[in-house]
Amino acid sequence: MLLKSCCIYTIGVFSILTLILGISLVLSGVFPHFIQSVVEKEVVLKNGTEAFEAWENPPAPIYMQFYFFNLTNPAEVLDGDRPAVVEIGPYTYREYRPMEQVNFQDNGTKVTAVNTKTYIFQRNMSRGPESDLIRTVNIPAMTVMEKFKDETFVANLVSSYMKATEEGLFTTRTVGELLWGYEDGLLKALRTLKPELDDVFGLFYKNNASNDGEYVFFTGQQNYKDFARVDTWNGESSLNWWTSDECNMINGTNGASFHPVVTKNETLSMFSSDLCRSLYAMYEKDVTVKGIPGYRFTLPDEVFANMTLNPANTGFCVPAGNCLGSGVLNVSPCKQGAPIIMSSPHFYQADEKFVQDVFGMKPNKENHQTAIDINPLTGIILQAAKRLQVNVYVEQIPTFSQTGNVRTVIFPVVYLNESVVIDDASVLKLKVIVAEQNVVVNIPFMLIGLGIILGGVFMFLMCRQKVPESTAAERQPLLSS
Repeated sequence: MLLKSCCIYTIGVFSILTLILGISLVLSGVFPHFIQSVVEKEVVLKNGTEAFEAWENPPAPIYMQFYFFNLTNPAEVLDGDRPAVVEIGPYTYREYRPMEQVNFQDNGTKVTAVNTKTYIFQRNMSRGPESDLIRTVNIPAMTVMEKFKDETFVANLVSSYMKATEEGLFTTRTVGELLWGYEDGLLKALRTLKPELDDVFGLFYKNNASNDGEYVFFTGQQNYKDFARVDTWNGESSLNWWTSDECNMINGTNGASFHPVVTKNETLSMFSSDLCRSLYAMYEKDVTVKGIPGYRFTLPDEVFANMTLNPANTGFCVPAGNCLGSGVLNVSPCKQGAPIIMSSPHFYQADEKFVQDVFGMKPNKENHQTAIDINPLTGIILQAAKRLQVNVYVEQIPTFSQTGNVRTVIFPVVYLNESVVIDDASVLKLKVIVAEQNVVVNIPFMLIGLGIILGGVFMFLMCRQKVPESTAAERQPLLSS
């Protein structure tokens, strides 16, 4: 009987201790901190780590898709009507971007590399071949007219040449020519006066199978939050890139497979050579990609807001004080003076006037926002899409009859969607990590549950315990008959 009671009380004591231990572990957060510390040690650019291998050669396929806006009413536009365009695309390219010439320095705290990008056309993922024709604004001609409109002598020569060659404000070119370059007659003729000019024009001319110089990255060895952060580019400190009027911003993290471990309260920094500036994204919502939980970060409205709403965008008012409105950024100083205006596709997040000025604009969040989905535990990018639109500032220039009576408009030319989705092999590895995390993180709750069960068993046994029987003598009546 004594042994039985000892066992019951032992269960009771054990249940209390288990409950106390479980609650203490929950309040202290020991296991989540332990898991994060293990992950942080892996988020470092060092030979042998999966993070380094994914950074050096991203395993997930990266695709660049281009959607062009084909002009359907060129004659009417020259008479003053608003442009009417039809979206044509996608024209899809597989993007390869390995890190090359990798060299560690400063005791492993930094690493140098060049990022060579190669684009291979994917006909089976495209609307048509690269030979498809697109009618759009004549960007070289518009650039030359804007550049020399106040130089009477050169302007007259340019206007005479354009009349003689019947070159106008609009042109028809193939997809391949518009993207990767073609010899332009006007630019070639101008080289006799301006030898520094390049006579080849393309939206991504010289961007295929090339790199833009040497980067120096932090490895994350000293601070995991510095993982793959750019320190310098071509010898210039990244500290100089955060001002919006600088034109040497880079495209250093797009398509990377890892990002520093994140929380919902953090702001993600990215770089874009297309915008000549840094971009930042903020948490929007929880998502699931191929069964893996993640946080979605998107570009807030402030990224493209005018200087009144976002003073950091003052540098995009070119010339000074000449701001176009929210949703568009003038990057002409970064594009050799070409009147290039950047925005989100279909002027998503832009002032409504830009949408109304061009017939055929249909902005929507799902197809036109820039977003990045990240697994918060590992920092692995689950899915990402950078979406930007290239536009041209078009206006009537009295010096050039070729501009007719065209209205001032931000004319859409093409928008790009650079996207990546985690590959299946990485998904399998990540699912194991997530499962292990769930087990480890739930150990305190398992202890609490065990304590509650043992407590219930203890109470049950106490209730079932019988009162010890009295001796026979004690059960005899005091008086006998």
